[in-house]
Amino acid sequence: MIMNKWLLVIASVCVMTKQVKAQDVIKTNNQVDTVGKTDLGDVFTNLFNMKPHGIKEKNGRSVYFSFLPVAQNVPGGGTALITTTTAGFYLGPRDSTYISNVVFTPYLNFAGRFGLPLRSSLWTKNNGWNIQGDTRFLVYPQYTWGLGGRQAEENKILVNYKYIRFNQAALKRITNYFYAGVGYALDYHIDISDEKTSNAVLRSFTGYQFGAANDNNSFSSGFTLNLLYDTRNNAFNPMPGTYLNAVYRYNSRMLGSDNTWQSLYVDTRKYISLSHGRKKEVLALWSYYWTTLSKAAPYLDLPSIGWDPYNSSGRGVEQNRYRGQALLYAEAEYRRDLTNNGLFGYVVFINASSVTEAAARNFRYINPAAGAGLRIKFNKGSDTNVSLDYGFSKSYNTFMIGLGEAF
Repeated sequence: MIMNKWLLVIASVCVMTKQVKAQDVIKTNNQVDTVGKTDLGDVFTNLFNMKPHGIKEKNGRSVYFSFLPVAQNVPGGGTALITTTTAGFYLGPRDSTYISNVVFTPYLNFAGRFGLPLRSSLWTKNNGWNIQGDTRFLVYPQYTWGLGGRQAEENKILVNYKYIRFNQAALKRITNYFYAGVGYALDYHIDISDEKTSNAVLRSFTGYQFGAANDNNSFSSGFTLNLLYDTRNNAFNPMPGTYLNAVYRYNSRMLGSDNTWQSLYVDTRKYISLSHGRKKEVLALWSYYWTTLSKAAPYLDLPSIGWDPYNSSGRGVEQNRYRGQALLYAEAEYRRDLTNNGLFGYVVFINASSVTEAAARNFRYINPAAGAGLRIKFNKGSDTNVSLDYGFSKSYNTFMIGLGEAF
């Protein structure tokens, strides 16, 4: 409780503090260098005399659209049609405002499973505010392996549920690249049931008492305190820069939550340029710590691999494979252009995760994964890549296709 009180005090002070520097214009130098670069739009223009993106507005600014339809395996089995649409645009001068982004990734497997996730990060003029949004409606079945980091692959159960998420936050620039703000977070899991719906298997299988009953719902509702330090020039393809994000969440019965519980998520990233010529070369590092700070968090809200805010962690590991009351994650990726015009590139990555065990809240096992991928420049204006990755870990491997970098 002492830690929680200090988090509240620190975040409140940061939000209320007003400094003269907060009104200064910070030159970001974030304009994407497109001189001598080629993307798929240029290829289409040359071949078919058409260009599918980079639509000019009347004020001279551009909205950079990227669209990718693919068929891909999804957790829980089966293949789904997944479409990803990204939009990048500036809400202020390009030399002092980061590029805002909206990502919409609907999917459908023609067998009752579908999802409508919409995520956004908006940067107002001169980076005065950062407005973050994460709204989803998902219909699942998805496997779960219970708690801990050493469950056997065959020790799993298929869980059905519907899921609504509504997370919003507004952060104000305090000084330079540092932001603080507040938000609201809602996670609603509906009609939770396992594959053997005639028995209350899920609770006994997981050994967890909160939010794991058949034919039940779990509702979490609370406010968040958000701290952000971000010097990245472009979230679609960061280079170079540093990113630090901390989110303290307090779920309260007063806000409709089933139980009162708290959590903390701390995300750090570093992008190091190794370039010595026209070819881009980057070492990207990522780690996060996600933990509940009290009991009574519903089972499906517990920290789990692949369930970070952008569902990017654990490439090469099946989503949901490891779950616990706390999770540690680290990943390193080497990124390099293959061609001088930036049209093709490749990545090599390795990651590792660890979750707390059910019997005692301790980290005991480390679960690694690795892989590599190809990059194709889809939109040079927003520096968005088509990513084709292959990842593998013990007893699991997968191909992943998407727009933008994993982190």
